[in-house]
Amino acid sequence: MGRVRTVLTRPLVLGTLAVLLVAAGAGLYWFQPWKLWQDETVREALPTAAAPSSPSDPSMSPSGEASPSPATPQTLARGELISHEHSTSGTVKLLRLADGSYTLRLENLDTSNGPDLRVLLTDAPVKEGRDGWHVFDDGKYVSLGKLKGNKGDQNYALPSDIKPADFTSVSIWCDRFDVSFGAAELRQA
Repeated sequence: MGRVRTVLTRPLVLGTLAVLLVAAGAGLYWFQPWKLWQDETVREALPTAAAPSSPSDPSMSPSGEASPSPATPQTLARGELISHEHSTSGTVKLLRLADGSYTLRLENLDTSNGPDLRVLLTDAPVKEGRDGWHVFDDGKYVSLGKLKGNKGDQNYALPSDIKPADFTSVSIWCDRFDVSFGAAELRQA
């Protein structure tokens, strides 16, 4: 009788351990808790683009070719990040470069690291507290790509086929859990 109990218990224990190991591995992959202790700092310079030049432009080189002259970007809108799911701070700027292209700039960003973080340009209202955590993928939005780092200064080029005036806010968005880490309302500069 004692031998039968041992034979039945061993597979049950091994099966339970195997299920627990698979569940722990899946949980670690899904939540990536180690990222809470890893900071990624990015320090990108303010973007510049060569201004278009005309033949009478003094920036022409002796060979008659235009010399690109970097121009300071024009700030069209700006906002301050507020915290949602995670403590988040920094400034967001919507810039128009001299060549007519647009860039979203994050300055002094400070947020938690996390799995699958993205920068979303949206038409959603920025709401304080838990009410604002899940609204940024409800309406019109454009993902500008993965968040380059959870700290520092970063630039994100806007696709040429979108009109920046159609968007009113920016969210640091966790795509894996559909939640905003932080967001900023864009106000005309």
